[in-house]
Amino acid sequence: MTIMGKISRTLFGIPSERAVFSRPGFAPEAWTRFQPVAHSLVEGYHATLEDSRFEKLVPRLTAFAPELHGFAYEGAGMGIAALDIIAPWKDRLTAFIDGPAGPHIYPTYVGVGLALARLHKDPEKYLTRLDPLLGWVVADGYGFHEGFFRRRKYVDQRAVPTHLSPYARRLFDQGLGRCIWFSSGGLVDLVTSIVTAYPRERHADIWSGVGTACAYAGGATREEVENLLEIAHPYRSLLASGAAVASQGRLRAGNMAEHTEMACQIFGRLTARQAADVANSAQENLPFNMHKPAYEIWHERMQEHFSALSLR
Repeated sequence: MTIMGKISRTLFGIPSERAVFSRPGFAPEAWTRFQPVAHSLVEGYHATLEDSRFEKLVPRLTAFAPELHGFAYEGAGMGIAALDIIAPWKDRLTAFIDGPAGPHIYPTYVGVGLALARLHKDPEKYLTRLDPLLGWVVADGYGFHEGFFRRRKYVDQRAVPTHLSPYARRLFDQGLGRCIWFSSGGLVDLVTSIVTAYPRERHADIWSGVGTACAYAGGATREEVENLLEIAHPYRSLLASGAAVASQGRLRAGNMAEHTEMACQIFGRLTARQAADVANSAQENLPFNMHKPAYEIWHERMQEHFSALSLR
């Protein structure tokens, strides 16, 4: 570990993953089902704080099982963003995305959002520095962090993050959906009771985040995922779109998981590769000068596809 790494770890390190998953409101199953996920993310974060040189960092990230690489890169994205906030002139993030994190850009950006929330920075002020399509993912990561570490306010009390723009609030809610899936240990009845306690106008985005987390991280049996679809059936196109994004990311990184394949088949009636093709096709010829973000248009196209598919 470098001298700067020791200082960074002391200043910005987070508690052990076991401590995080023992916070009030977390189901015991959250730890038993997602311990490897939590461990790879936290270790990826701390590894980056300790020594962010890519030749030292990447071997530590890829030492985990392949299906956990995305979470390790998420932690690394969090660490690199934190370091860039300390020393912005170095712009480590751009070099990381253009280099080893390219295949893991989505989870890396989620990690950036985690760092921005942790250091109390406005995620929307960073959008101009990020990919014009996927940059909005930082707002999702921001919401995930706030759901985990400010649970009383944003989950129990269901507060609205009024400091964000209306669209960023929607991505924030998608991050909350992912947080709810993890903190509930993938227990469908518990997830449902938490989601449905929010105002109805927030349900769609929260269920979208649930679908992404279920597909990317797993944690549930086939019967449980089928039960989830039955409960959230009005939002099926959102669940399917979330699964498609998860599949696209895993295929890009070369670490497809059985639970991602299963979620794509249940939510969207497609194989994981077919679902990823839907996500890829929806990205073609996206306009970037509209009144709405290209990221939203991308998701609308996927939802339209899955809505039409479910009618056949």
